[in-house]
Amino acid sequence: MKFKHDIKPITYMKKHSKELVAEVNRNQRPIVITQNGEARAVLQDIDTYEKIQSTFALLKLIAQGENSFVKGKTSPDEKVWAKIDRDIAAINTQK
Repeated sequence: MKFKHDIKPITYMKKHSKELVAEVNRNQRPIVITQNGEARAVLQDIDTYEKIQSTFALLKLIAQGENSFVKGKTSPDEKVWAKIDRDIAAINTQK
């Protein structure tokens, strides 16, 4: 990802916040905010932020599953599917 055109100083953000929010929502590219010449924050649209958070959550679940597998914390697939069937049945009876 190249940020060459998406870097703005904090003073610009203070004066043009409305335009910056419109820009990140329009082009869905983050804008790096600098303070004293150093990157300090990132402004991005909410849809992209939510997608990133969902991706992180999924990656965390995958890592936890791999960790459980390495530690030998597994169950036979028949047992897992039986539990899923019970959970679905319980949800359906609550409706």
